[in-house]
Amino acid sequence: MDPLTLGAIVAVCTICVLFSGVSVALGLLIVSTAFIMIFDGVRSLELLPEILFGKLDNFALLSIPMFIIMGSSIASTRAGADLYEALERWLTRVPGGLVISNLGACALFAAMSGSSPATCAAIGKMGIPEMRKRGYPDGVAAGSIAAGGTLGILIPPSVTMIVYGIATEQSIGRLFLAGVLPGLMLVGLFMAWSLYATWKSGDQKLLAQGTYSWKEKIEILPRVLPFLFIIVGVLYAMYGGVATPSETAAVGALLCLIIAMVIYKLWNPADLWVVLRDSTKESVMILFIIAAAGVFSYMLSSLFITQSIAAWIGTLDVNPWVLMGAVNIFLLIAGFFLPPVAVILMAAPILLPIITTAGFDPIWFAVVLTINMEIGLISPPVGLNLYVINGIAPDISLKTILKGSLPFVACMVIAIILLCIFPGLATWLPNAVMGTAI
Repeated sequence: MDPLTLGAIVAVCTICVLFSGVSVALGLLIVSTAFIMIFDGVRSLELLPEILFGKLDNFALLSIPMFIIMGSSIASTRAGADLYEALERWLTRVPGGLVISNLGACALFAAMSGSSPATCAAIGKMGIPEMRKRGYPDGVAAGSIAAGGTLGILIPPSVTMIVYGIATEQSIGRLFLAGVLPGLMLVGLFMAWSLYATWKSGDQKLLAQGTYSWKEKIEILPRVLPFLFIIVGVLYAMYGGVATPSETAAVGALLCLIIAMVIYKLWNPADLWVVLRDSTKESVMILFIIAAAGVFSYMLSSLFITQSIAAWIGTLDVNPWVLMGAVNIFLLIAGFFLPPVAVILMAAPILLPIITTAGFDPIWFAVVLTINMEIGLISPPVGLNLYVINGIAPDISLKTILKGSLPFVACMVIAIILLCIFPGLATWLPNAVMGTAI
């Protein structure tokens, strides 16, 4: 059978299996095992355990559970609420300062936790009621938190970037740096729209209320500064040549646990057990998907599907940007239904040869892919962040939350366009800090 035709059959079968409701990892294993057994024979299944566990034999993977523990220890405390409150107190006199505080808190908390749902929950619990009380429109209040939460998979340290780096054999350090400027650009775009929407439809009398003394501004800082120092320390250790990403993640996780215990009195063994239990569950889920995706990638390669697609793309007389547009549409649709980690691990073996053949930088593409995944987090039918916000503020309808999120989706599309026009937004900082990639 022609590999391209076979690839189309594999795609259809994979979609059907995943939509059946089985977990992503199990679905990939089912599809991979079935096609390997049909086309390579039953004896070929002897290789699967070696491939499955061999995919996990990677020192860089240790950084995933460590960063997850780092984020869980922060998310289990009042760190998010304190971070939001600190920014609110310092920015309260700035026009639209509260929505800026919320988005700034989302960006910083996302950098600490690396989790979009955790960011939405931690900042939204205080931010949404406070914004509504101060006269901000419901759509802006809910949409800004939902969109701000998506920054967790772009601003470093990002588990999504680690997974992409492992799947495509790219430098994790470069990927982290590549997400910094685009992440700040997205924060700026989100703030600009939020301020405009607030000015256009907010309650101006309520917006003008609220002031804090210098004592109230300063007394909140000791609760949040240690976490910010950890972020700076982690990035310095990673890019200063002090430690590898995995070693840095381990130290960061330990320090976050210590600070959570000292500052937020997280001494109860039951609370610590919850942090470690939830971190273990999430880590195992991600690692299982990585292992299953390794088997899926082997199946595509052994049946010459990946190579045939790359060769077919190379023969097409198509403008590279038309090709990139098609790739973006594919990623958007995939992001509507699947979590970012699953999309990256499933699509990377196919997309990487395509984008490199077309002359695109894989580090730059990682940022474009991640922003596409961010759009999926605030778009139906899955739209995880939308449901998190709806759970926090059930009196705001899902329709209002979605309507408030759509302008932020437009901001993300603008960010992708700007990255296409100015790719240096993603590649300049990695090249400046780590040198030009060979």
